[in-house]
Amino acid sequence: MDAKTIKEKAEVEIWQYVFGFTPMAVVKCAIELEIADAVESHGGAVSLPDLASAVACSSSALGRIMRYLTHRGFFELNESTNQYSNTPLSLLLLKNGAKSIAPFLLMEASPAMLAPWHRLRTHVSLDGGSAFKAVHREDIWEFGSQNLAQSKIFNDGMASHARRAVSEIVEGYGEVFEGIGSLVDVGGGDGTTLRCIVEACPWIRGINFDLPHVVSAAKQGQGVEHVAGDMFKHVPRADAVFIMVY
Repeated sequence: MDAKTIKEKAEVEIWQYVFGFTPMAVVKCAIELEIADAVESHGGAVSLPDLASAVACSSSALGRIMRYLTHRGFFELNESTNQYSNTPLSLLLLKNGAKSIAPFLLMEASPAMLAPWHRLRTHVSLDGGSAFKAVHREDIWEFGSQNLAQSKIFNDGMASHARRAVSEIVEGYGEVFEGIGSLVDVGGGDGTTLRCIVEACPWIRGINFDLPHVVSAAKQGQGVEHVAGDMFKHVPRADAVFIMVY
C-alpha cells in the first residue's frame, strides 16, 4: 500500500471516530420510540407512513433514522412493498422480549453512565481510580440511592443482562445448583437473577440481597426473599453465594 493510499484510508477512518457516538444514539432512539415493537404490532411488516403514525414521528425524520438502521442491519426494507420488517438484530430491542438487550443499552447510554467516559483522562491520571466517582463525587451505589430514576435504569439494565446470562448458565451448567437448598444473590438488584434460577430449580430458597433503596423497589416472587443490607458489613447465611459481574 503506497503512502497516498494509506493517507486517504486514514482520512476516511478518522471520521468513524468523529461520529462514533452515532450508532448508540440512533439505536437508543429506536428503543425509546419502540420501533421494533411497532413493526411487530403491524403483523411484522409496516410502511413508513404507518410506522411514523404508530410512533408519533415525522415521516421525513423517521425515514432518515430507518435508512440508517436498515443500513446497519436492524431492519429490512422490502423494496417491492416499501415495508419494513424486523431482523434478528432489531428483535433484541423489543420492549418485552425475553432476550431483549434494550434496557442494558439504555443503561449504558444514560448520561450518568456516559459521563465518566467523557472524563477518561481523569481516570487515567488517577492511576485506575473510579472514573464514576471522579465525575459524580460518589460511587455508583451512593449515586443510585440519591437518584432513584437512575437506580431504576441501572436495575432494569442489569435485570435484562441477568435474564440472558442466567438462562445460559442454567442450560449449560445447571448441575452446579444441585444440592443447594438456599442461595443468596449478593447485589441481586430487583431479584431477576434469583427468579430465573428458582424457576429452573424450584427446590432452592432464594435470598436477594442488595441495598435498601434497591430491594424496596424489587418485585415480589415465589421462592425469593428480599433482604436489605450492605455486603461490606454482612451477608445473609445460605448454602451458596451468587455474584454476577458484568
